Amino acid sequence: MSTNNDKYSIENTDYTVGQDNVQKWGFDVHNPVFGISAGLIFLFLIAVLVSDTAAAKALLDGLKWDIIKTFDAFFMWSANFFVVFCLVLAISPWGKIRLGGVEAKTEHSTMSWLAMLFSAGMGIGLMFWGVAEPVAYFTGYYETPLGVTANTPEAANMALGATMYHWGLHPWAIYGVVALSLAFFAYNKGLPLSMRSVFYPILGDRTWGWAGHIIDILAVLATLFGLATSLGLGAQQASAGISHVFGISSGLSLQIIVIVFVTLLAVISVIRGLEGGVKLLSGVNMIIALLLLVFVAALAFAVSMGTIPQTIMAYVQNIIPLSNPHGRPDEAWLQGWTVFYWAWWISWSPFVGMFIARISKGRTVREFVTAVLLVPTAVTVIWMSVYGGIAIEQVQNGIGALGTEGLTSVPLAMFQMFDEMALGSILSCIAIILVLVFFITSSDSGSLVIDSITSGGKIDAPIPQRIFWASIEGAIAIALLWIGGTEAIQALQAGAISTGLPFTFILLLMCLSLLMGMRTETKR
Repeated sequence: MSTNNDKYSIENTDYTVGQDNVQKWGFDVHNPVFGISAGLIFLFLIAVLVSDTAAAKALLDGLKWDIIKTFDAFFMWSANFFVVFCLVLAISPWGKIRLGGVEAKTEHSTMSWLAMLFSAGMGIGLMFWGVAEPVAYFTGYYETPLGVTANTPEAANMALGATMYHWGLHPWAIYGVVALSLAFFAYNKGLPLSMRSVFYPILGDRTWGWAGHIIDILAVLATLFGLATSLGLGAQQASAGISHVFGISSGLSLQIIVIVFVTLLAVISVIRGLEGGVKLLSGVNMIIALLLLVFVAALAFAVSMGTIPQTIMAYVQNIIPLSNPHGRPDEAWLQGWTVFYWAWWISWSPFVGMFIARISKGRTVREFVTAVLLVPTAVTVIWMSVYGGIAIEQVQNGIGALGTEGLTSVPLAMFQMFDEMALGSILSCIAIILVLVFFITSSDSGSLVIDSITSGGKIDAPIPQRIFWASIEGAIAIALLWIGGTEAIQALQAGAISTGLPFTFILLLMCLSLLMGMRTETKR
């Protein structure tokens, strides 16, 4: 069996990578995926320029909440299934399968591999929500998990456990299903690294027709809009931090400057490629994040060390009650937080999953699943314990803005916590740098994913093509902020979350297709 990524070697297909591609103006693009995706994006930008942003936000918000309220149990049970599915694969005989074949070698060291998957997966989310989310649950900012009474010791315990629930095994299982499926069919079956390839056991040669085109186009749009949304929200957090520390106005001009800066550096990174760009930045990310985490934990050592075991126990004790969607006393919290998160992670899964797949050749299924689920979860336990524990302690003791005013601004929450610590200004400056570098990493890793899909599954797209997609991400974020500010960004976020419903069905089919593919592998 061939594992050459330039030939499809599964069953009887004779389709060749790039046979539908068009080479022109320095681009090497898949026809019609690139054209339709780019056309829809430009139509979206035109619509943004001429539409009523508030009305669009209201429409998309309504659609988002209709989906969340109607399909809350479906989202919950699907996420539970993905966790169980990944764990069963890890302990099953299929866990011995090596991605790329028995003689495949890993392309990245374990530390570099973990740094890249963590940076692309949710590094920036921990910066944004590490303080705000535990405080929100503790104070009842928008309801409380499992209906606990706000501002009580029970609420503090539950806040840490519920935060970990949203950032632990479940989201990484969602990413893991997509990543493992893509990696298996790319490296073990010789198919291109593209979303459509996963469905070959189900669709057969229709995979290379319009059924596959639609799957890839949806993946491109979900990835691009998800990245643009995060880039806009990240610009707001970075500009809020800059304004808080340096007294500069955090208005639209500063936000656009931040996006332009991040986009320019992302373009440089994608030009340098995976080794010289994303891999390098991911290593820098993790070093800065580790230093910041250790520094913050040392400044509040007693609180940090006491909160870590508390978070672990709260997570273990509450993971099953929080996973049950039926008969809950906190339906509003469940729908507003958990179901929202699951839809968001699922809508992001094509991007993160494909990027993880790209860097995971040579790992066994067991090694892959164990690392993707457990290592980020362990790091997140420490992160959320330190940041969340210190923030909750400030609220309990009435310290600083968080203690006297509560959660008034999600982007500012982390900086408000730092204000009450020794060397707070230095911590805030480091945090601003980390936010920016995390966003550069997300942008360029996302660009590499879109490059692969729109070039028919080729690993290395031409440089002009990489520049095009990295620039488009920044352009969408700037256009949204320019026309409608936060409302436009939230409207796009609502639209992206709405795609979580169809993608949930796609992920469930993906599990079936992966099992069908693995059965043929073990027979060889």
